[in-house]
Parts: sequence; C-alpha cells; structure tokens
Amino acid sequence: MHARRCGEVKVLLDECIDRRFARDLVGHEVTTVQKRGWSGIKNGELLALAEKEFDAFVTVDRKLANEQDLKKFQIAVLLIRARTNRLEHIQPLSAEVLQNLPRAAAGKLKRNLSSRTTVAAFREFKFQS
Repeated sequence: MHARRCGEVKVLLDECIDRRFARDLVGHEVTTVQKRGWSGIKNGELLALAEKEFDAFVTVDRKLANEQDLKKFQIAVLLIRARTNRLEHIQPLSAEVLQNLPRAAAGKLKRNLSSRTTVAAFREFKFQS
C-alpha cells in the first residue's frame, strides 16, 4: 500500500467524479485525475499510472470492468453506481465508500449497486481471465 498513516488509503478520483467529493473521504489522501494532469487518458493507461502511486481508484464508469482486466493492475477499483455522477447523487454514498476503502483489494472491483441500497449492498466481484 502507498498510504502514509495507519488506515489511510491513497485514493484517485476519476475525472467523471466531481472533485468536491474528495472532501467527503475524510481520513484518506485523495486527489483527482485532473490534479495529476491525467485528464483524457484512457482507462488502461490511467490504471497503469495510478497503480504506481495510489491504493484505490474511485469511478462511476460502469464500462471499466468490461473494458479492462482488473486483475492485472495493483490497484483497487471502487465503482459508485448512482443516478448520475452529479455531486448530489454520489455524496450520499460517501459513508459506504469510506467503509470499503480500507479493505478494498488490488485487482478487484468493489461495486455499489445503487444509491437506494444499504451499506450491505457493496459486493466484491472477482473477474475471471
């Protein structure tokens, strides 16, 4: 892990997530794709860059798991499934993201089924090669 303090996770927010969401991930070191200067980089290359510096990648891009073999990357991916990617729709899920960040595993996808589900709705999916 790249974290600096006990329990802290280094998190990269995808460019499709409002940068203000970072403020809700208290206790973790959070930055955005835009701040890193990685805007417009395709998912595979982005994950390859991110795995060198971050423990987790948070996105709302539902196609990511179908487009990439996540097992080949040493970074956990958390997928937020909300009505839209607007802050007002993803912000209510911050507690679920916070709960799952410390135990998210590299090469796996943590998926939130919807903004109307409970914390128990976070499930882990392993992708077969």
